Amino acid sequence: MIKKLLLVFVVAVVAGVSVMGYYLWKGPDLSSYGHLVEPAISTMQPQRMIVVEARGDPNDVASDAYELLYDLYYSVGGVDYWPVPAPRARWPILPDRPREEWVGIYGIPVPDTVAELPEYVHIPGMTVSLTTWDYGEVVELLYIGPYEDETPSVERLRSFAAERGYAFAGPHEEEYLKGPGMIFRGNPEEYVTILRYVVRPVTESSDGGTTTEPGGKNESEPLE
Repeated sequence: MIKKLLLVFVVAVVAGVSVMGYYLWKGPDLSSYGHLVEPAISTMQPQRMIVVEARGDPNDVASDAYELLYDLYYSVGGVDYWPVPAPRARWPILPDRPREEWVGIYGIPVPDTVAELPEYVHIPGMTVSLTTWDYGEVVELLYIGPYEDETPSVERLRSFAAERGYAFAGPHEEEYLKGPGMIFRGNPEEYVTILRYVVRPVTESSDGGTTTEPGGKNESEPLE
């Protein structure tokens, strides 16, 4: 029992230190993302993900969600201990709703060979799953700055996609190349995020309106 507790403690410490280092001190090598300085449409393959879903203000729940996420990540076999893959999050709730009602779907990529989750301590208000995020065609942009100032960049993505005959067809997604650490908030002006939406081609319907091709979700607007 003591050995098990020590192992859990060591895993938690390693996870916390790794995330902190990744987010706060190391930072990303932006030379790999030069093509996303301007909006771009590309194709992404499905990605196996460990996911923690939590409802509430991200300022209050995101830290606990990511701590659980990384504890799970380091407890499964066959993953890279370093470099740690950049975490992602999807936001299906519109931003005009109270932040206490927001739903954050926090995820981290894992190999396709991961078939089951390790044992974990359930945290009230959080749901854990092992799933696959589908993509296909996506529109992306590298954004540097505070999360609350993303809206103009999201509108750039929307306009870029529309000019090329596409529409958003999924929730707002962010991939966090550099952000707040587990302990220190860091400088929000230096946060580095990939903003991403799944897109579908827009076609004209028989009644003169527009719709996305099969597979699209145009019944609601994504979070911005």
